[in-house]
Amino acid sequence: MVKNLHMVDLHGQYAKIQDEILSEIHNTLDTAQFINGPKVERFADALANYLSCDYVIPCANGTDALQIALMALDLQPGDEVIVPSFTYVATAEVIALLQLTPIMIDVDPDTFNVTAELIEPHITSKTKAIVPVHLFGQNVDLEPILELARRHNIWVVEDAAQSIGADYTFRDGRKMKSGTMGHIGCTSFFPSKNLGCYGDGGAIFTRDAELAKKIKMIANHGQSQRYYHEVIGVNSRLDALQAGILLVKLAHLDEYGHARYQAAQWYHHQFEGNPHLSTPFEAPYTSHVYHQYTLKVNNGQRDALDRYLTEQHIPHSIYYPVPLYQQNAFAPFRGLVDFLPVTDQLCKSVISLPIHTEMDESMVQYISSVVNNFF
Repeated sequence: MVKNLHMVDLHGQYAKIQDEILSEIHNTLDTAQFINGPKVERFADALANYLSCDYVIPCANGTDALQIALMALDLQPGDEVIVPSFTYVATAEVIALLQLTPIMIDVDPDTFNVTAELIEPHITSKTKAIVPVHLFGQNVDLEPILELARRHNIWVVEDAAQSIGADYTFRDGRKMKSGTMGHIGCTSFFPSKNLGCYGDGGAIFTRDAELAKKIKMIANHGQSQRYYHEVIGVNSRLDALQAGILLVKLAHLDEYGHARYQAAQWYHHQFEGNPHLSTPFEAPYTSHVYHQYTLKVNNGQRDALDRYLTEQHIPHSIYYPVPLYQQNAFAPFRGLVDFLPVTDQLCKSVISLPIHTEMDESMVQYISSVVNNFF
């Protein structure tokens, strides 16, 4: 039996970069510049350079990033925003919070992501934005969605909270990083993310100078000059301690992505030939950074496997057990949503296994053997 199994081994990861992390923390404590300041600016510049993106605006968390992004678009109450129903609540939560109308749609059964074909039938005269979610670590097929959005004059706000570092390949061979292709991109630095801090944090990306200016104002109480408030804003800041931690971890982000990808390939090999499981699909237009390793259980025994893994002390999770459109919080919008067969089936069949930067092949072999033995 392999001991010390974790869904995400943050302690093991920290042990390898402890000296770098502590040096950054001590430097911040010595300077006593805890809010904004040069450390946050350094991180924003470093992330912009990594993403090849013009503007990166750090903020307090990934949910704030989504909210601020939508606030910057001057949408009006009742405007419709298309969003997948198979995703974390934050994506649709901010839409409803801003008195916009979330139009929750189905997803592709292989990638778990929205597609242009699934989006187009839901576009109306009220549609003002699309929020594609790059779920579990690989990009949505975004080029057709961008073309669709251009034809209909619709904003595209990418939710890249689970996909930072993933590359998207356009038809002409160009590559762009997740979160940098739409009008605005958003991400989260929650500790378990591929690029995670040791608290909360988030960031917003854009190539548009005017949007960047407005996003910065909104995140800072609607002011670009202290005490002169031009728009209604919020208070959403990444603190300097977290920025220093992220500076260290950003330098390792590609290494972390490779480690997760290697663990996924070990899993693929272990589950090869098991007719009861479908391993994650890797789309040809995107790299996969495996924020989650999510199986589909094909024989209706997902819940039984869930109980079995709990009994065997194997960490695992179900993302997501209830579709957004069936959540009580979204009851006011339920009449707008048709039956979503793929989303409903995924919520009954998916299960995610441990995947992180510190996994070795013996861990994967043990976890996989327990899963295979269940069948």
